[in-house]
Amino acid sequence: QKKNTSDLKQLIITQPDDWHLHVRDGKVLEDVVPHSASHYSRAIIMPNLTPPVTTTTLAREYEQRILSRVPQGNAFKPLMTLYLTDNTPAEEVYKAKEMGVRAFKLYPAGATTNSDSGVTDVRKCFQVLRAMEETGILLLIHGEVVDPKIDIFDREKVFIETILPVILDNFPKLKVVLEHITTKHAVDFLKSAPDNIAATVTPQHMLLNRNALLVGGIKPHFYCLPILKREEHRQAIVEAVTTGDSHFFLGTDSAPHPERAKLSACGCAGIYSAPLALPIYAQIFEEA
Repeated sequence: QKKNTSDLKQLIITQPDDWHLHVRDGKVLEDVVPHSASHYSRAIIMPNLTPPVTTTTLAREYEQRILSRVPQGNAFKPLMTLYLTDNTPAEEVYKAKEMGVRAFKLYPAGATTNSDSGVTDVRKCFQVLRAMEETGILLLIHGEVVDPKIDIFDREKVFIETILPVILDNFPKLKVVLEHITTKHAVDFLKSAPDNIAATVTPQHMLLNRNALLVGGIKPHFYCLPILKREEHRQAIVEAVTTGDSHFFLGTDSAPHPERAKLSACGCAGIYSAPLALPIYAQIFEEA
C-alpha cells in the first residue's frame, strides 16, 4: 500500500549503483567522475571511447584513469566492460572473466555515439557469445537496428522482433541486459522474459516523451539515443519500474558532451544526468 510521504523530511537508502554510465576519457574525467562518485557506490562503465575499449588490457588501463579521478576518501568502484566487435576473439572472454571485467557491450555499428566499430551481424559473434554464456559474463545490448529504411522511432521494436531472437534462441542461458529501454514493446517483452534477461531504465525515458524534445523548438539537451518516444511508452516504463518488477533496474546512461558538440548543426546524442538522476528517479516514484 502506498504511504503518504508529503510530510517526509528525510529518506535514508542504501547507496545505489548505476548500471549504465559514460564518463568519457581525458580531462573530462576530473569533471564528471566526482558527480557519479558522490551518488553511487559502483557503476558499469561504457567502453565506447575513441578508440574503443576492446581488450582486457585497455579496460584495466581505463579503470586506473577513472580511479585516479575519484575524490580522496570516496569508495566509488568502476566496473569495467569491453566493446564487442565482429572480430572479438572468444579467448578475450576468458581473459576478461579472469581479470574481473563484468560485461561486453554490443553496439550495432553506427547506432549511437562512437559505435562505428560495433557489430554488423550478430552471427559473426557467435563464438564470443558462446564463451560468454559459458562463463556467465553479461551481454549489454544497445537494442536498435540501424537499417536506414526503419523509422528512428521504431528501431527498438524492430530489434526486439528480429535481432534479439537470433541471440536468445541460440544462447538461451546467456545473461542479457537490454540497455535504456524506451518502448512498451520492450516492457511487454521483459515482463514475460526469463530471469537471465533484464533491462536498464534511464531517468529521461521515465520523465520525458518526444514532445519535450520537439514541441516549441528543438531541445538539443533532450536529444539522446534511443530517442524519446510517445507518452504511452513513457507511461508503460514508469508503470513497470514502479511496481517492483525485478527485470528493470537503474542505469542512468549519463553521457557528457562538450557544449559545442551538443549545440551544433549536427548535435551529439546523450543526456548528462549524473548530478540530478537520483532526485529525478525519486520524483517519478513519488508521483507514480
